[in-house]
Amino acid sequence: MANFGTLNWTILIVYLCVNILLGFFLSKKISGAKDFYVGNKQTPWWAIGISVLATYVSALTFLGAPAWSYKEGLSVIAIHLNYPLVIVIVITLFLPFFLNSGVVSIYEYLEKRFGKETRAVSAGIFLFNQTVSSAAILYITSLVIEFITGLDVITCIFLVTVIALIYTVMGGITAVIWTDVVQSIILLLGGAIIMYALIDNVKLPLGETLSELKGIGKLNAVNWSFDWTEVTTVWTGVIAMSIYHTSVYGANQMMIQRTLASKNIGDAKKSMIMMGFGAFFIYFMFILMGVLFYNYYEGKEFSNDNRIVLQFANDYGLPGLMGIIASAVVAASMSSLDSAFNSLSTVSTVGFYQKYIKKDASDVHYLKVTRWFTLFWAILVIIPAIVYTNTSGSVLEIMTKVGSFFVGATLSMYGLGFFSKHTNQKGLIIGVVLGIVAVGLASTMTSIAWPWYCLIGIGTNILISLPASILLDGRQSEWHEYSVVGQMKMFKAKQLKEKQGGWYLVPGKIDRASYYLIGFFVFTVVFLIVFESYF
Repeated sequence: MANFGTLNWTILIVYLCVNILLGFFLSKKISGAKDFYVGNKQTPWWAIGISVLATYVSALTFLGAPAWSYKEGLSVIAIHLNYPLVIVIVITLFLPFFLNSGVVSIYEYLEKRFGKETRAVSAGIFLFNQTVSSAAILYITSLVIEFITGLDVITCIFLVTVIALIYTVMGGITAVIWTDVVQSIILLLGGAIIMYALIDNVKLPLGETLSELKGIGKLNAVNWSFDWTEVTTVWTGVIAMSIYHTSVYGANQMMIQRTLASKNIGDAKKSMIMMGFGAFFIYFMFILMGVLFYNYYEGKEFSNDNRIVLQFANDYGLPGLMGIIASAVVAASMSSLDSAFNSLSTVSTVGFYQKYIKKDASDVHYLKVTRWFTLFWAILVIIPAIVYTNTSGSVLEIMTKVGSFFVGATLSMYGLGFFSKHTNQKGLIIGVVLGIVAVGLASTMTSIAWPWYCLIGIGTNILISLPASILLDGRQSEWHEYSVVGQMKMFKAKQLKEKQGGWYLVPGKIDRASYYLIGFFVFTVVFLIVFESYF
């Protein structure tokens, strides 16, 4: 884009330099592999919480959410209603297991519960799925760079990868968290400016504009339909996508790894709770933005819907706005890419290299290997990112759809580990394989909406794994130590404290804050009903 201008370039370059300098500064605190994985356990909970928000609320949200709602309307928000419920599950079940055991890879839990083959399978699924989703983020960031510079999008993919790689290799998880804090500020600032400019430029007053949009069905926020072929219903959001997002936040190394850097379990839980309360408002802003774009552009067709935000910023013409928006999108992407590179390299080193190749090397050696793995995954992510260049629809929807194929397999491993007395490794792996097959058949032979693939996968796995385990090895006489019941028995037998600083250490116990999250979930549903009926 020839008219990007000196001011915009200055804003973008300064932002990128700040990230690299921060990574360089924090690299001085990295002395071994564990520092790279979980830091020095001194990071404040609010910084970790912002990092959790920034990682998932990425460039896919900044550009992809408005692109999706531009076509589908406000009903897209249903997919994101479930965060408060998801966070209750995560802080009640997942975090206590991971924090109490002192793991750096969450797949270590599955080895303790079932065996090393289960750990390898789950880690392998994560590596594949995270590579695909990171490629989507990389691609959409490259669209921004292409739009503002005129460079070929594939060239931009390489440039963005190099920038994210530099500070991630230097600073590890601590650099990831603190750069995420900076990136979040830029992201929300950019979104707020765009929203203000959009409201200021609609042809009619905002109330009349929303009434007009409601008349054409774009403001139907709450769809109570029981049609399984529809994607954006309340039921897909509350049931199917709750399963999806529980896997994203509870059974995903990229998300959990930053909470492992917390000082204690209370800080870890508070960082996740921030996501439970904050995500709805952020997604609502970006989804409503897409609906207002539909009014502003009068339903105009775009060659690539993911460029709508960029097009508006360019058309608006405020000095420095394109620089802020470019920085916001790059910021959002960096917050996800750095997390991905860090978690991919951690799982590769701890789960495979240290486990099967070199078991007793020094911490310094594993740090070097982890950094080489970071480089390896950064290069590998480029391949599917190039494949995404052939798509024109919302990358947010495409990425979420691809991820839904594996959510059931991943989440059912942890679910059966937590709550099943008789499931063993052999039966579990059989269930995982058949669960993925069932999702594949559902996607090719039925018209069921993709969010329900999560339920199909987890349902098939549970229905197969339990009887297969009993058939192969019989019923177990005792609950496993790493099940919820087993943990409760262990805490009682050893007379361990159930709480630390007012937060439950034992899995399965519900913290007081969880009830506030449930109340907030009810509030969001009521808010959408009132919002829709008002106009």
